[in-house]
Amino acid sequence: MRVSPRAPGLKWLLLLAALAATACRAAPEPAAPDPARAASAPPPLGVMGTLPLYWPEGAGFGDVLAPGATPGWVRTALARRHALVPLDTLEPHALAGLRFLLLAQPRALDPAENLALDRWVRGGGRLLLFADPMLTAPSRFPIGDRRRPQDVVLLSPILRRWGLELIFAEEAEVGSAAASVDLEGVPIPIAAAGRFRGLPGGTCVLKADGTLVKCPIGRGRVTILADAAVLEDGGQAAMAARNRALEALVEHAFN
Repeated sequence: MRVSPRAPGLKWLLLLAALAATACRAAPEPAAPDPARAASAPPPLGVMGTLPLYWPEGAGFGDVLAPGATPGWVRTALARRHALVPLDTLEPHALAGLRFLLLAQPRALDPAENLALDRWVRGGGRLLLFADPMLTAPSRFPIGDRRRPQDVVLLSPILRRWGLELIFAEEAEVGSAAASVDLEGVPIPIAAAGRFRGLPGGTCVLKADGTLVKCPIGRGRVTILADAAVLEDGGQAAMAARNRALEALVEHAFN
């Protein structure tokens, strides 16, 4: 087709049409998913709680963004096997697509979150929960500060739903030498730990005098430790023991 030099509008329209057609022909096909890469990717692990797991307590944006910033040791340990997914809610959209979940001294859950968590577990989810009736680790933040970890876990509704009652062992002295409970030959450090009591009709198996429980719930499973000392910081020897203990708990809960 011949274009008159007096018809510049038509000329540009034809040029744009030709370019569009070329672009359409050159557009690559979407890449097919790589099954090998998907199989080798670490499974996602949802993580939520009031304990400072990702960064040391009190770390601000400046600390996090500074060159050479060191993340919390728990985050580093968990990331060896899982792709961590930080959560700030347990509503259905947050739990969708997850099979594994770790809750570390979480805040009190609202009714919708309790319902969503229960349904998620019964549908096949696996939960590792640290529920300490009285934290022993010191905090730099005063009581009432939103940045302070939850000193007393408040999860009675969901625990009762699973046939459990959490009680504080009054004979345990705060500040006393930390003890430990055995998990398949691995000592799990505890300090002023609580105890679980099974309720009628419950399916949970209590271990270590009730400090550790494992519950088949529907098609899922819940593992709960009535203490959070294993997640604290400490000296080199203590950290080596806590790394081994956390690895054993994760293995026990998710495999």
